[in-house]
Amino acid sequence: GSKTTGIALVQGNKVIWGAELTHRGQTIKMSLESRRSLRRSRRNRKTRYRQARFLNRKRSKGWLAPSLQHRVETTLTWVSKLIRFTPIGSIVQELVRFDLQQLENPEISGIEYQQGELQGYEVR
Repeated sequence: GSKTTGIALVQGNKVIWGAELTHRGQTIKMSLESRRSLRRSRRNRKTRYRQARFLNRKRSKGWLAPSLQHRVETTLTWVSKLIRFTPIGSIVQELVRFDLQQLENPEISGIEYQQGELQGYEVR
């Protein structure tokens, strides 16, 4: 998931070892945003000597956002640690997306997704 990833070593039908990785995605995002705001405030001061920098926006092929890159790297790090200690025959990754609205209301479909609890109220 985006916040945690579960890892388990299974032999047959028996779970031998299990762990839950807690990712730092939100922390990374907040630190990048604070760094960005400091940089912008520094650049918006009256410093005429600094040249404009707007032509450095290329991203390399296969680029991932830093929070996603962290998630991938920590999962791979733990898998490689486990491979060092135990003989692993196969690795299975389960990708799941939960529909939280359908968990609350199993009958929901179509346009009902857009009509939430605050329908009819002035939000602003």
